[in-house]
Amino acid sequence: MSGFRQASNREPLIFELGGKGRIGFLVPEPEDAVRKHVDGVNIPSEMKRTRDPELPELSEVEVVRHFTNLSQAAYGVDNGPVPLGSCTMKYNPRIAWEIAGDPRIVNLHPLQDERTVQGLLEILYELQKWLANITGMDTCILHPAAGAHGELAGVLTIRRYHEVKNQLDKKTDIIIPDSAHGTNPASAAMAGFRVIEVPSAEDGNIDMEALKSVVGESTAGLMITNPSTLGLFEEHILEIAELLHKHDAILYYDGANLNGIMGYARPGDMGFDIAHLNIHKTFGAPHGGGGPGAGPICIKDRVVDSGKNIMLSDLAPGYRVVYDESTGLYRVKGPGEHSAGLLKAFFGNITPLIWGYVYILSMGPQGLRRVAEHAVLITNYFMKLMENVKGYSIPYGRGRFRKHEVVLSAQPMADEVGVTAEDVAKGLLDAGFYAPTIYFPLIVKEALMTEFTETETPENVEKYAERLKEISKIAYSNPSEPKTWPRNTSVGRVDVLKANHPKHVTPTWRVHVRRMRGEIQ
Repeated sequence: MSGFRQASNREPLIFELGGKGRIGFLVPEPEDAVRKHVDGVNIPSEMKRTRDPELPELSEVEVVRHFTNLSQAAYGVDNGPVPLGSCTMKYNPRIAWEIAGDPRIVNLHPLQDERTVQGLLEILYELQKWLANITGMDTCILHPAAGAHGELAGVLTIRRYHEVKNQLDKKTDIIIPDSAHGTNPASAAMAGFRVIEVPSAEDGNIDMEALKSVVGESTAGLMITNPSTLGLFEEHILEIAELLHKHDAILYYDGANLNGIMGYARPGDMGFDIAHLNIHKTFGAPHGGGGPGAGPICIKDRVVDSGKNIMLSDLAPGYRVVYDESTGLYRVKGPGEHSAGLLKAFFGNITPLIWGYVYILSMGPQGLRRVAEHAVLITNYFMKLMENVKGYSIPYGRGRFRKHEVVLSAQPMADEVGVTAEDVAKGLLDAGFYAPTIYFPLIVKEALMTEFTETETPENVEKYAERLKEISKIAYSNPSEPKTWPRNTSVGRVDVLKANHPKHVTPTWRVHVRRMRGEIQ
């Protein structure tokens, strides 16, 4: 581990490379038939450029070398484990990449006649059915573009439910556990609800007495992740569902942690009315910088208005694919009169949806069940390796098995020698490991939220645990050393406060150039 050293070639920005007139790709001249139509288009003068765009000019070899150098100074799931708790950074199967990148898919246009894209629509139709079945729901809508987008779609559906029932004036509150993802309260607030937080009990479950004290006539719904961000299955979920439904509130499932229960438990069977899923977490599509994501929502056929035959799924935003038996064709169905409308243009992010389709098709129901088994097994193996290690603790649910992730706390180390969770994370980077999610969930002080997915080997987990133990030994013998980490990475430790200050953030090359010219501060 001590022999690790990341590439550090201080690669320039691509705008700083190349030279005037260098060409890496020749754009073909338009065909006469195309030119005939395009030449006749009158572009308004205010929309025309007055000068050429400021693009870098490089040869092909310069471009290839630039991005190769950058790749050597980076770390991703192809290099090793990325145990970011709650983010579920899975290995991305290459077969899915090959199919999702097929030109016959990526070159399609959303405004094509439906009869020319029947193959794609059939794929999406089947994916809707599969996801509904996996979650125990009745309907699936692939429209949302990411997990938080799916959350927003879900809470807008909750809002529409109470609107249709003429009770939105009193249904003002969304209840959210204190261990929830930060996007949950943000999504609820964006939908116009007041957020009510309930605490977790020491056993890791929702504090039922606290929950009962806030559920009432003003409760519009409850958003909950199960398993939770503590990696624990909510043992009172059936009681919670009954309590919410008693007050005509909607139970919403944040599907970020479905990886730990696939094939063993379904949100729909637990009493959930709406569930969002992360294709870029649970179903193998690239995550983070490898996006875009996809966040479908699945819905139970809960009756909203029996007289008007309105179901809960009728209220959800977005398009869906339906099969027309009379014509034998798949069709795209837009939102109906009771729907919350559209959250984005067109259908959804097709590429990650194809990834998810190939992943499910490759795994099959037995394979998806084994995913959960391996993810849970590897997490609990890691937890056992870290039990009783000096400097760390495992808060909440003492003695309980975890599901997909476990949250360690470096608080003992921080209190005793001043070495924090951030220092631990930097120490992992210094040895060639990717750090876990730190300082989340907020209810765990000095949190190290760790999640090894189903593809990780016991050997990788053992090496990771050994490095954490080594960090502890160094911290207690020489507590000043961890403050110098990382030393072996492309970039050393940065000043976090300075790095996050808007004054020092340079979002584009144009901003950088204007700063250099003194045009902006």
